Amino acid sequence: MTDTANPVLQFMLTRRSRPAKLLRAPGPDRAALEPMLQAAARVPDHGKLEPWRFIVLEQPAGARVAGQIMEYARTRELEGEKPARAFIDSPVCVAVIASPKPSQKIPELEQTLSVGAVCLGLVNAALATGWGANWLTGWPAHDGALMTQILGLAPQEWVAGFIHIGTADTAPPDRPRPDMNAITDWVQT
Repeated sequence: MTDTANPVLQFMLTRRSRPAKLLRAPGPDRAALEPMLQAAARVPDHGKLEPWRFIVLEQPAGARVAGQIMEYARTRELEGEKPARAFIDSPVCVAVIASPKPSQKIPELEQTLSVGAVCLGLVNAALATGWGANWLTGWPAHDGALMTQILGLAPQEWVAGFIHIGTADTAPPDRPRPDMNAITDWVQT
C-alpha cells in the first residue's frame, strides 16, 4: 500500500528547482556538499562502472569559468553573457562529467542514463537539504573543445550538467505539470 503522506514522496511531488539567477551566497561548504555528492552517486549503475565524476567549482573558480566562456563566445560570435552569468551568480557549481567506461556488457546508453540520474539526484539532494539548486547545460556544456580547455576533460568525456547550488530565498511559481492521463498507458493483459 502506498503511503501518500510519506514526506519523501511529498518532497518529490512538490520539488522545484531554483533558477541560477536567484542563487546567492552562501553556498554549501565542502562538509555540506560531500553528503549531497554521496547521495547523488547512489543511482542505478549497472556493472558498477561509475561512469561519471564531479568537478566542484567554488568561487572564484566560477567567475574564472564565466570569463573563459565569455571570451570564447566573443571569438566565435556566440551569446556568452547568459550562460556565463550562472557561474557568477551561484556560489557553487558542480560539473557532472559523463565518463563512459568501455564495457562488453553495459552499453554506453545505459551509462548515460545513469549520469542523468546523478544530475537529478544532486539537484534533489541540494533541495532536500535546504539549498537552492538548478541543473543547466547550454551551448558551453556541449562544446567539447571549450570544456576540455576549461575542465580538462578526457577525450571520451562530456558535461552532463552544471548543477548550480546556493541560497535561494524564494521559489519560482510552479509551472504546468504533465497531464498524466495523456502520457500514461495502463496495460493489464
